[in-house]
This record gives sequence, C-alpha cells and structure tokens, in this order.
Amino acid sequence: MNILVVEDSRTQAQYLRYILEEEGCRVVLAENGVEALKEIEKDRPDVVLTDVVMPEMDGYELCHAIKQNVETKEIPVILVTQLFDPVDVIKGLEAGADNFIIKPYEPGFIHSRINSTILSVKGRDPDEECAGLEFDFSGSRHVITANRLQIINILLSTYEIAVRKNSELEEAHDRLNSLNEKLQEAVEDLKNTNIELEQENVERRRVEKALADANKKLQLMTTITRHDLLNQLTALREYVELGEIIKDKEPEKAWSHINSAAKVLGQVINTVRFTGEYQKIGVKSPVWQEIRALVNKSQENSSLNVSLENDIPGGVEIYADPLIERVFTNLIGNAVRYGGKITTIKFGLNEEGDAWHILCEDDGIGIPADEKEKIFTYEYGINTGLGLFLSREILAITGITIQETGEPGRGACFEIICPPGSIRRAGTPEE
Repeated sequence: MNILVVEDSRTQAQYLRYILEEEGCRVVLAENGVEALKEIEKDRPDVVLTDVVMPEMDGYELCHAIKQNVETKEIPVILVTQLFDPVDVIKGLEAGADNFIIKPYEPGFIHSRINSTILSVKGRDPDEECAGLEFDFSGSRHVITANRLQIINILLSTYEIAVRKNSELEEAHDRLNSLNEKLQEAVEDLKNTNIELEQENVERRRVEKALADANKKLQLMTTITRHDLLNQLTALREYVELGEIIKDKEPEKAWSHINSAAKVLGQVINTVRFTGEYQKIGVKSPVWQEIRALVNKSQENSSLNVSLENDIPGGVEIYADPLIERVFTNLIGNAVRYGGKITTIKFGLNEEGDAWHILCEDDGIGIPADEKEKIFTYEYGINTGLGLFLSREILAITGITIQETGEPGRGACFEIICPPGSIRRAGTPEE
C-alpha cells in the first residue's frame, strides 16, 4: 500500500513513517499541501494522511484540492488532527475528508483506520448524488456535499474525542464549583471585615483588585503552560517511541532520538520551574517600599562590572507586589547581559502630569524597534529568559506598566509608569 504522509513536523512525520512501514506500507513524506500535490502527480498514492495546520497550504485546502480534481477525487484523504472544536469537523466535511485520525493516537489504531477508510471508499455508491447542504454555524455559512457514509465515518471518528472532552469538562466543572465556594467565602469575610476596617477602605479595595487580577493571570498562565507541557511531553514520548522502534535496526539513530528526548525533558523542567516562579506573583498583598533602597539592594545582589548611578531621591515609595525587587534586578541583569559594551546604568525618577516615571537607562546597543514589545511576552521569553515577562506581571498587580523607549544603537531606556496613588513620599498619608 502506498501512503502519502503530509506533515510539517519532521518528528511526527518520521513517527508515522516508522509505524506504517512496520505494517509493510510504502511511505512518501511531504511537508505541506503544495509539496503533497506535486507528489500525487508523480506517483498516485492509495491514501493520503495529512496534518491540518501547515504552512503554505493547510490540510483542509489540500483535501479540497484533491477532491475537486477529477483525476484524484477517489483518493481517500484522512485528516490527522486534535479536533478541539466542532468547526474542525465541519471544515473536514466541507473539504471532502473521508475520515479523521485523532491525536494522540496509538500505532495499532492507525492501520485499522486506514483499512476501514479504504473499504468505505470502495463501497460507496458511485451514482449517489450529494446535493450541497447549506447551514449556519458559529456565525458562518457552510456548505457540505459529503455523502452519508463519509458523514457517519467522521462522526464515529470524533466520538472518542467527545467522550474525552466531556470527562475533562466534568472535572473542570467540579473544580470551578470548589473555587466558587471558596470565592464566596472570601467575599463574605471581606464584607464582615469592612464594617470594622472602614478607615482602611482604599487600601483594601486596592488589595482586592490586585488579588483578583493575579488570580486571572494565574489561570491564564495555567492554560499557557498546559499547552507548552502537552507539546513538550508529546514530543518526548515520540522521541522515546522512535528510539524504541529502531533500537535494534539503527542503534545510532535510536540514541540520537534519546538525546533529543533528554533535551525536551530539560524544556519540561524549565517550564515547571517557571510556573513555580509565576505563582508567587500576587500571593502576598502589595506593600509600600522605598524605590532608592530597592535599586541599591538590586545592585548588591548583582555582579556588576559597570557603573550604576542611582539618582532616585530617598524617601520616595512605590506601592507594588513584594516581588518588585526582582524587577530592578532583572533590568540590571538584562542590561549587563544584552547591552553589549555597556559602561553605565542609570536610574532616575520623573513626574509627568499625574503619573511618575521610573527610568532605567544604559549606554549599550539598545533594543531593535521590532522587539520593543516582544521582549515582554511569554513566547519571546521562552528562548531569551522570562525576566521581563515576569517584571511586567509583577508591576501589573497594582496597575503599574513598563515599556522600552530607548533609541536603537544608543542604549536601552525602560520606563516604569506609575499611575496616581502608586507613588508617595515616605510618611505621607494616602489621599
């Protein structure tokens, strides 16, 4: 049996190849839809297995192109996907897909799904007319021309993911109920305490908002890290399984897969460590801290070979998460690490309208214009360090923002913008 596997991930493509070749299949690989169509012209396959998300031409577009061509429309096309949304199924039907293989998959399941799909395609009534079925779903208009057998096969293929998702939703529902009960208890406690602590109303409202924002950010980070860990663990499993499959035939290549698995494991460990650091943000209530002392302490904790000028006047305090010292430590460390031939780091404080700006400037190489916002993102920090991402999250607890406004080639300039009420002179009562 000749099988064309279309997959832009080299690891997953090789994984599928080994699984299929073990069953005696002849496998040809293509990295995207455009390359797949060229392969089909050269050597017509018995079946096409294609990933959905790919550059240049995705799996839906490839399937549609195959099914619209009189010469190739009878070739069975199986979409390999995670199927997280009903729209995925509809798109597959619109494209004319014959079946789905749902990730993650078991090796033994793949071959049986291919055989059943081929038999279904051969057993179709060639005279069956498939009038286009038009309907609206999720705000979009869809047209499906798939026959009844295609629809049944695809619905059966999606059944297992529906069962799994239902189980996950039930677990999430239970967790949400538990969290809701705890939140309700916290709200009642705050109401009772409010009567006795009326004189601290402003402070309490500030803390309550900060904790709510921190909770939302922690939930968001849980989603991000879960996605990262899922990808990393999937890659880890695939490398190990590839090594296991070829350990006797190709031991050297098997060891290379094991080495790759070890690298992925390191990424998993770093992701878990990051979640531990991130969860510390917002755990404790914000406090007033002297800015000049924070900069001096950060300098003491950093190994500097450059001059640091602290022009922030004494007695000026900032209302922020207790972890704010890490912000200044990160700014100093990043300047030294990425500033090139840097000689001086300077901290200052300016008042602009109702806001105060804390400045951290250096005479290094600066930040390229297209990276000024990227350097604060989680995705960018995965490869370069998450200090700036964490710094922005720490400051955001009390509504403080940070941006980079330096001129590339003439040094970096980080501005910490403090809204009214977040900066005061020591001993000054809050307005």
